Amino acid sequence: MTEDGGNWVSYLRVSTDRQGQSGLGLDAQRAAVLAFLNGGKWALEAEFVEIESGRRSDRPQLAAALAACKKHRAKLVVAKLDRLSRNVAFISRLMESGVEFVAADMPHANRLTVHILAAVAEHERETISTRTKAALAAAKARGRVLGGPKIAIARALGAAANKNAADRFAANILPLIRQIQESGAKSLRAVAAVLAARGIATARGGEWSAGQVANILRRST
Repeated sequence: MTEDGGNWVSYLRVSTDRQGQSGLGLDAQRAAVLAFLNGGKWALEAEFVEIESGRRSDRPQLAAALAACKKHRAKLVVAKLDRLSRNVAFISRLMESGVEFVAADMPHANRLTVHILAAVAEHERETISTRTKAALAAAKARGRVLGGPKIAIARALGAAANKNAADRFAANILPLIRQIQESGAKSLRAVAAVLAARGIATARGGEWSAGQVANILRRST
């Protein structure tokens, strides 16, 4: 429970569309945040929800949350540290943003602790990936056919996954684009320039163009 007053902005993240639509995970995170804030003279200025994998660093809703923190001179609060990221470089960039943030599960963690925990989580993820690749290589060396007659199905599923990822990114970035438009950016080129100025990358990690902004807006219709 926080003893601090002041303004706060909460950031919640789930990894799948199903979790986002059903509320699974979100309700628990929201409850943890409110339990942490309970009892203090605080104001929750805004809540931002991201539906995205923790491996991705392009988080439009997190960018919007950080912008809200700066606007309201607020601190960012998350339910758990891993809701931000398990990537050390990402955590470092977040620290450099100048926005103070607190994880409700570790409210007294200092900057060094956060770095160490992120490094451990990143190492665990990389270890799992390495073991998986080694197991697949060993199976192939033993003569096991990887793929086979179901490869067409796998490709179709991969294409569907890419489309779902694109739809998910569009759903996350659209509220931010609307916010930029409402703030006075009337043209698509102006919106793209604001996104670039805020350091927000496209779904593929590139810079925004007027055409890409138009594509996002078309997906919402």
